[in-house]
Amino acid sequence: MTKPNRTMALVEALGVRIASGQIAPGSYLPSETELEHEFGVSRTVVREAAKILSAKGLVTVRQRTGTRVEPRENWQWLDAELIGWLSNGRISHAELLAFAEVREIVEPGAVALAALRASTAEREAIMAAYRRMEESQHDPVAAVAADKEFHLSILAATHNPVLQSLRQAIESILDAVFPHTVGAFSFNLENHHAVAHAIMTKDAMAARAAMENLLGETTRFLENLPKPPIKDATLG
Repeated sequence: MTKPNRTMALVEALGVRIASGQIAPGSYLPSETELEHEFGVSRTVVREAAKILSAKGLVTVRQRTGTRVEPRENWQWLDAELIGWLSNGRISHAELLAFAEVREIVEPGAVALAALRASTAEREAIMAAYRRMEESQHDPVAAVAADKEFHLSILAATHNPVLQSLRQAIESILDAVFPHTVGAFSFNLENHHAVAHAIMTKDAMAARAAMENLLGETTRFLENLPKPPIKDATLG
């Protein structure tokens, strides 16, 4: 394994432990020597990994006291890797709702732009993604894949470079939220169709309203999910 690969493997291993609560906020990562022995890497790799985690807001590196895990509110929540680690580890009900709120802020505006700016091919691709959602509604894996393609195709059709730069973050948010909203899939198909139809007819106001309805349904579903028991992260 090359040095960059070793570094990223260590970043991921530590990131998952932090995101899952195995290493709790306020506590310290194992020492450099311990990490060298556990992962079979050099001290340089350990220090590079710590710098990457620090850039994501997960840790603060202190020369004499060690590398301390930051409070969750200090993390870079739009970092795609971090969202991926969260979705594979401990993600709280409140955090799922926070992701839903971000979608409610970003996606209605994005779809209004897409309705005005999408090319003919992009409009057809969005409608095709919707049709795949409809056809695969009884196949959760295929349905979720089509749903994700639907939303990411809308983002691409905005032709706004700032919004397009959020693609990885939005994709990761969808990956985090969709497994929890599969139960609402069929109920929300009509809203997806309304979004697609508004884009096809270049009606920005209707597209925004339909997306607000769609995301409102998703948020209501998440709000009514049973809240998982709170786990003491220090127990591992």
